[in-house]
Amino acid sequence: MKSMIFLLTLLCVAVTAEAAVKTRIVEYKQGDTLLEGYLAWDSAKSVKRPGVLVVHEWTGINNHIRQRTEMLATLGYVAFAADIYGKGIRPTAPSDAATTAGIYKNDRALMRARARAGLEELKKQKFVDPQRLAAIGFCFGGTSVLELARDGANLNGVVSFHGGLSTPTPQDAQNIKGKVLALHGADDPFVKADEVAAFQDEMRKAGVDWQFVSYGNAVHSFTNIAAGNDNSKGAAYNEKADKRSWQAMKDFFAEVFK
Repeated sequence: MKSMIFLLTLLCVAVTAEAAVKTRIVEYKQGDTLLEGYLAWDSAKSVKRPGVLVVHEWTGINNHIRQRTEMLATLGYVAFAADIYGKGIRPTAPSDAATTAGIYKNDRALMRARARAGLEELKKQKFVDPQRLAAIGFCFGGTSVLELARDGANLNGVVSFHGGLSTPTPQDAQNIKGKVLALHGADDPFVKADEVAAFQDEMRKAGVDWQFVSYGNAVHSFTNIAAGNDNSKGAAYNEKADKRSWQAMKDFFAEVFK
């Protein structure tokens, strides 16, 4: 009987904890462009806490990004998925996604401005401690948060998950204020060894506190289960790399927010 009561108590606690995570869609602007982000937080807590900006893949805010935003909320952060593309712009076909992402890859000032708009919106949220901020991004989003850091944003830390590492202005790394963690698929055909070497050289020259983790047998998009499991396509989910990289992020946050 005592065992049954104990199990029921654990179940109630788990349900309560899950119910405490609240989400809502947030409209905001960068210039005249209307953007639509996704906010998640633990409503059971009424204290100020670190805020984490999340930047999406090349298809825009999708189920994967919403899930990651909610996962961050369960860890005790206020998480906000920024919209780089604009409200209603959610390309699904690879060709359309490549074209849309290309707009921002070819205009890093615009990419930075959209990421900054998301960061400013995050800072406005009631329970966010504006002195404790970080940003994470996946694929296209990894590139975006690195550019946000290079732009001198006041961030304690930045995490790139299988993101593009190159930049047209590597000298801007001297503007980075926080720590940097890059999580990379060792077999990623889209982020090649020369790009990795250039990024590491950029970080060294700028004196950044940086870490680079390379996951064996992992290619691009290793955190996204929707990418399938065929490494030959260049983008595929890898359960081990997914779990290890998320843990690396948690350890990183424990350090930068201590």
